[in-house]
Amino acid sequence: MAALPFFCQDGAVARKKTTVYIDEALLRATKVAAARSGKREYEVFEEALRKHLGLAEAVEHIWGGISQEKAPSEQEAARVAAEELAAVRFERSSRRAG
Repeated sequence: MAALPFFCQDGAVARKKTTVYIDEALLRATKVAAARSGKREYEVFEEALRKHLGLAEAVEHIWGGISQEKAPSEQEAARVAAEELAAVRFERSSRRAG
């Protein structure tokens, strides 16, 4: 599992390269947005996905109330995230089966 940037308080970021198929007009709009904002295209995509998935607000809320000393380690945060992901996948598969 790759470390996600919003789980890192110290700014250390691990990314994984992937291929997606996207509408050409949407890709052009992304390039324009990146150029206008001075960001890279992947940053525009990541920001949009975090916002769409509700992760940006959740992470800000979580890190806003945790001091550096009390923050979980990267390993602990990854373990908790993996457990939550497994629980969500189990719940979804249970709904499909039932």
